[in-house]
Order: sequence, then C-alpha cells, then structure tokens
Amino acid sequence: MRVIDLRSDTVTKPTAAMREAMLRAETGDDVYNEDPTVQRLQATLAERLGMEAGLFVPSGTMSNLLALMAHCERGDEYIVGQQAHTYKYEGGGAAVLGSIQPQPVEMEADGSLDLARVAEAVKPDNIHFARTRLLALENTMQGKVLPLDYLARAREFTRERGLALHLDGARLFNATVRLGCDAQAITRHFDSVSVCLSKGLGTPVGSVLCGSRAYIAKALRLRKMVGGGMRQAGILAAAGLYALDHHIERLAEDHAHAQALGAGLEALGYSVEPVQTNMVYVDIGDRAQALAKHCAERGIRLTVAPRLRMVTHLDVREADIQTVLDAFAAFARS
Repeated sequence: MRVIDLRSDTVTKPTAAMREAMLRAETGDDVYNEDPTVQRLQATLAERLGMEAGLFVPSGTMSNLLALMAHCERGDEYIVGQQAHTYKYEGGGAAVLGSIQPQPVEMEADGSLDLARVAEAVKPDNIHFARTRLLALENTMQGKVLPLDYLARAREFTRERGLALHLDGARLFNATVRLGCDAQAITRHFDSVSVCLSKGLGTPVGSVLCGSRAYIAKALRLRKMVGGGMRQAGILAAAGLYALDHHIERLAEDHAHAQALGAGLEALGYSVEPVQTNMVYVDIGDRAQALAKHCAERGIRLTVAPRLRMVTHLDVREADIQTVLDAFAAFARS
C-alpha cells in the first residue's frame, strides 16, 4: 500500500538527484570553517535574501534560538505571536537557554500581529520590566502569507521603537511562490531571517540563519555553545544547494494540490479554512481520532487534532489527492 503522509512537509525524502548531489559534495571541517559546500550554501542563500552572511545549522529550532539569543541579552524580551513556532513549538528554548522572556500576543486571522496590540506589549524603560528588544514574525504562518505592505509597516514600527525584527521564514519560499515575488521583497524588511531547508524544499536536514556579518559572527559563537557545530556538513549543505536550484518553483505544485484538496473537502461538506499555500485546515471536532484511524487503514497518515492540518509536499502526487478525498467521503458516509 502506498503511504500518503500529510502530517507535515518535514516528512519528505531526498530525491535521487538530491542524493547524487550529496554524494558528490566536496567537504571539510565546518567548525574550522573549511567546508567549501557549507560556505557556498551560506553565501548563496544570504545573497538571495539580500543579507551579508549566513549560518548553516542542524534545525529550524536551533536557527530561531540562535536568532533570538543573538538579538537579546539575558533578561531581555521578545514579542511574538501566541501560535508562533518560536514561542509555542520550540521547547521554550529562548527562556530556558537564552534567559529571554517571551511576550506572546494574540494573532490575527491572517497570521499577522496587530501592531497596535504589539505597541501595548512593548515595555516602558523602567527597572520593573524586562527590556523589549525584538519583534518576531512568521511567514508563512499556518499556511498564510503575510502581505508585503504589512511587513513594511512592521519594519517602520520597529525602527520607531528601536526594536530588531526577526523572521521565522521556515516556509519563506512558499510565501514568495504565492506572492509571485523574489525573496528580497520579503526579507528586505528584516534584520535576520531563518529559512528551513527540510520542509517544502525537501532536504533531509538543516536551516540557514541570515543577517549582517557582525550578527552572524555572534550567532556562530552561540551555535558552538549549544552544540550545533558540525564537521563534514557539506554532504547536507549540498542538498540545500540542490533544493535552492530545483525545488522552489515546484512549490506551486504543492499549493495546487492543497487547493484541490481543500475544494474537494468543501464539496464533501467539510468546514475548510481558505487555502493559500501548502496547508489545508479542516474542522473535524471530536471525530479527529476516528478519522485518523479510518485514514491510517487506507495508508493515509494524519495528525490527530480537532482543527486538522494537512500539508502537501513533493512526495504527494496529484493522484494522491483523490485517494484522500475518497477516504474522507467514505468517512463522512460512515
């Protein structure tokens, strides 16, 4: 039975061509800054994002952690969305490892943070309060793309208040494909950007943090501190370079599959949130466990949740969408 895994775009396997690129990779000891493939990946992505430098790290969680620790000192604060990955899904690393206080605020339906609400969260310059240093945004946020004019307003907002602005751009290229723009149309508004290579881009592991040279030098020291230094990492970096060359434009296929899945589920009577990129959210309620079991018996892997998220990716084929719809139709009849 073919397995259709819709839990996340992190489940992708490297393609044969990507594996070949990894096999041919020139390597060296990256902790000694001697791995040419890692250097090429860092420079390539930094240039593409309009940043001075980049830093290859094992995971998006580490990339965001280094980003926050490089912007903030112990006792500082960052403002972040209540549902943002850096706050909710990264083990509290900023607080535990960086002694950085998170100040979460409720998010808007479009994935943005109301800047008036953010302004209320910024602390006065007073010894009673943590020092607010940073605003962190996420794009895409639960599959939604932040509008370019909103990013410009966020940049102006942070400059007026002396705050840095970080982007968790784990799915940055899903946003660029959706908007039909290049990456710098988004990243030019930020002081730092984290990009995940192992989600929609389909590499086996890794993220890249980009920013100014001085900022990345600080992040490099922090990477060593938290155990993120790798040796012959060019084998992994080669996958990232291949993905940047071959797996960005094809994200449009994932978006089309998600659109088809969402429209099909809506036609079956399911309550589906508007689909923008590669994520489909469906209100399943207390039927989530039963649905997941029903689909598992048909080779379809789902995350059990009342607000069910399904993610399309490069290992999901067009024909798989109909298989999933058939399974949901059979479940509705039962």
